Amino acid sequence: MNVNGFYDTIFKRKSIRKYDLSPLDDNSLSDIIMFIKDLNPLYPDIETEINIVLPNDIKGLIQVKAPYYIVAFSEVKEGYLTNIGFMLQQMDLFFSSNGIGSCWQGWPKPTKELRNNLNLEFVIVLAFGLPKEKLYRESIHEFKRKSLKQITDIEGFDELIEPARLSPSPSQPWFFTGERKTIHVCCVKTTGIKAKIKSIDKLNRIEIGIAICHLWIAAFHFNKKIDFFCN
Repeated sequence: MNVNGFYDTIFKRKSIRKYDLSPLDDNSLSDIIMFIKDLNPLYPDIETEINIVLPNDIKGLIQVKAPYYIVAFSEVKEGYLTNIGFMLQQMDLFFSSNGIGSCWQGWPKPTKELRNNLNLEFVIVLAFGLPKEKLYRESIHEFKRKSLKQITDIEGFDELIEPARLSPSPSQPWFFTGERKTIHVCCVKTTGIKAKIKSIDKLNRIEIGIAICHLWIAAFHFNKKIDFFCN
């Protein structure tokens, strides 16, 4: 998979919440289907299924009305939520790099019929389509994110952690520690009112995968070899 252009996209992408509901052209849909088949998993031994569905196939609290949705299913294994976050963030960056908007959706679910057709667990939805608002941020200052000092104690590795800092996330649950040869990505425990939300731990683990995806793309951009280990 060619992710060269994704590095620059990290610094301007944004979540799109308003869409032109007209369908994409056949060539665009074919490219999306091919890209899905070529996604890099964080953990290759975890079975996944990632499909494109239409609005009628999605139920529940739909936060964003879009012409298409990606639904992700996974085998339940150690690290499976982080793995899906890692994979679908590649889709998010692919969309943004190709003039298509997308937005992570924590609440909607595919219909019961779709869920019952697979022996895998439904994980999350990603909305996508042609944007009906500006696709990109005009400045990095538009990102509302924690500072580097709040998310890492590693010195001299900003070129990798800064892209991870800009990952889409309402809670930004990550902390990066370790040293230049080994980075430990930790999921900060949620406290307060948010901790009472039933799905918060699941979403946090998905968001860790999103941040790792950005870190991986930055490493690729700077010609650094990177291996992943799950503790």
